[in-house]
Amino acid sequence: MPDRGITASQDAAFTFNLPSGRLDFGTIDPSGFPDAFRAAMAEHLAEIAAIAENPAAPSFINTLAAMEGSGRRLDAVARTFFALAGAHTNAELQAAEREISPALSRHASAIALNAGLFARVDAVAQNSVEMSRLAPEDARLLKRVHSGFVRGGANLQGADRERLAEIDAELASLGTRFSQNILADERDWLLPLAKRDLSGLPDFLVSSMDGVAAERRIDGYGLTLSRSLVVPFLTYSNRRDLRETAFRAWTSRGENDGPSDNRQIMADILRLRGEKAKLLGYQSYAAYKLDDQMAKTPGAVRALLEEVWGHAKARAADDAEALRALAAATGDNHALEPWDWRYYAEKRRRAAFDLDEAELKPYFQLDRMIDAAFDVAGRLFGLTFEPAPDARAWHPDVKAWAVRDRTGRERGLFLGDYFARASKRSGAWMSALRGQHKLDGGQTPIIYNVCNFAKPNQGEPALLSLDDARTLFHEFGHALHGLLSDVTWPSLAGTAVARDFVELPSQLYEHWLTVPEVLEKHARHAETGETLPKALLDKLTAARTFDAGFDTVEYTASALIDLGLHEAETVPDKPLEAERAMLEALGMPRAIVMRHRSPHFAHIFSGDGYSAGYYSYMWSEVLDADAFEAFGETGDPFDRATADKLLTHIYSAGNSRDAAELYTAFRGRMPTTEALLKKRGFVAE
Repeated sequence: MPDRGITASQDAAFTFNLPSGRLDFGTIDPSGFPDAFRAAMAEHLAEIAAIAENPAAPSFINTLAAMEGSGRRLDAVARTFFALAGAHTNAELQAAEREISPALSRHASAIALNAGLFARVDAVAQNSVEMSRLAPEDARLLKRVHSGFVRGGANLQGADRERLAEIDAELASLGTRFSQNILADERDWLLPLAKRDLSGLPDFLVSSMDGVAAERRIDGYGLTLSRSLVVPFLTYSNRRDLRETAFRAWTSRGENDGPSDNRQIMADILRLRGEKAKLLGYQSYAAYKLDDQMAKTPGAVRALLEEVWGHAKARAADDAEALRALAAATGDNHALEPWDWRYYAEKRRRAAFDLDEAELKPYFQLDRMIDAAFDVAGRLFGLTFEPAPDARAWHPDVKAWAVRDRTGRERGLFLGDYFARASKRSGAWMSALRGQHKLDGGQTPIIYNVCNFAKPNQGEPALLSLDDARTLFHEFGHALHGLLSDVTWPSLAGTAVARDFVELPSQLYEHWLTVPEVLEKHARHAETGETLPKALLDKLTAARTFDAGFDTVEYTASALIDLGLHEAETVPDKPLEAERAMLEALGMPRAIVMRHRSPHFAHIFSGDGYSAGYYSYMWSEVLDADAFEAFGETGDPFDRATADKLLTHIYSAGNSRDAAELYTAFRGRMPTTEALLKKRGFVAE
């Protein structure tokens, strides 16, 4: 049998030894990943054993600092693998992911439950003399590592320790299956359409569906479940029957009989999470997760969500009446259904504001919006982005840029992977192939954004909706959080912060998209080059909070269901029945559905990142609405002094201080919900 281990060239690719080397995914053989992981995990465990068994008295340097320097090969292999698994997977990688995920979980458990290692960390934490000598960032690292051990079960004994490791391994396997099942449903569903089925559809959507048909090798046109296709289809199609077909397929991902059914997986995940929380001494999984966040308790989260829910539901009820009246006036007397809302809302927007999303779209070209995001970063933080054509990523569509600050210092490499494809999971995200730190001479980050915008036909410009453009700015805000990181320790770098704080840099960055001078410079018509007309900009501003009831209801319902599923002391064994009961108790409007129904709620079931934490977007929105007001108070959206404070205390600070401390250092105080309610138009400015 040939050696399928990691080769020297692969090792170089995994470590991305830039700038002396170059980013090159072409040297990576996917078949080598399992052996590469095994070798890297063995190396990491040997490093950990050396730290745990060190005969010298525990100190920050020989324990905490040593831990920070360990596992570098494993980190590089894992970051490379999961970039591929998310953005350009195949059957071989998916099989490897199913094998690797539980193995990685068991590896993490072996470290978290290493009694000797925890004893050393605990000894440093209890050593008042050692603590008094630590720099603030060092003390923060010690606090986070010690807390991580306790939350990871270091205080458990005997069978409970073994059971926790088993639970985490099972959860890793189930999360991988959940994610792959969603991808399978999205990959396999296709609605073939003929020319007669295109009534009402704008040219950009027809062009994209023509491209789908060519890619899938069918006649006519094709609609997939990519959000960038299905949402505009639901918005414009005059064919109510086809809207219903598409909507039902889109909202039933993960809920279809057969191998991609996620319903039992959901129940198993909830059961195991509940058991884990009880083992660790918490009443519920939500109580366990939130104890380590800004919110601290489920009650604090529920208070925020329910305050906003009341405003949103009232607005949505008024909007539903208006949509029903609009439908009746056109002769449509059927009940308003979820596949009707976007369609009639678009007609209402046109009537109320003389604003057509299709009229806007030619002004939001992908390349120009990337330039706009870069321009804002330059004006706020002094960054420049130069194309890096030698970087070879996982797909030809991926672009790369070298990033420098205003002094000319290299800050990292940024990759953008923007178009939907069958090998990519849905949604949009930011991650890192390499994180920032200052150990052993330091390391600049390699950050990437992944989106799922509709790819145009050859030779045509890629056009974005306004929501797409916001997504681009949102993910680039995350990217800046990684690129601008300026801390010593890898564990505290970039986006390694509280989940309900991590969305602040991304959601805040969205505000600059619609700053008039940004639109005037970058929103130019794809065919004529004309600047976005002031009249159209005024309409856009006037319609800023249009349909905010719908947007807020669909999001807040998802956050409340996430909280409810994880807050219950008695875990529901039939999550979909629990979902229905909770929505009924909330008075969920019949014409709106959750933004993410449970069987495809990847945020909370594909891993534990946002489990009991989907509320984080709204929690961070309270922060971002208030933070942008700091610029408004100066009269300049690019005020240098405010931007410098934002860089120092938010974008470059990582997890070097508590999130509330960082925000207060920037703003001088913590915010209230007032700015959020104003932003969404629920209270007067």
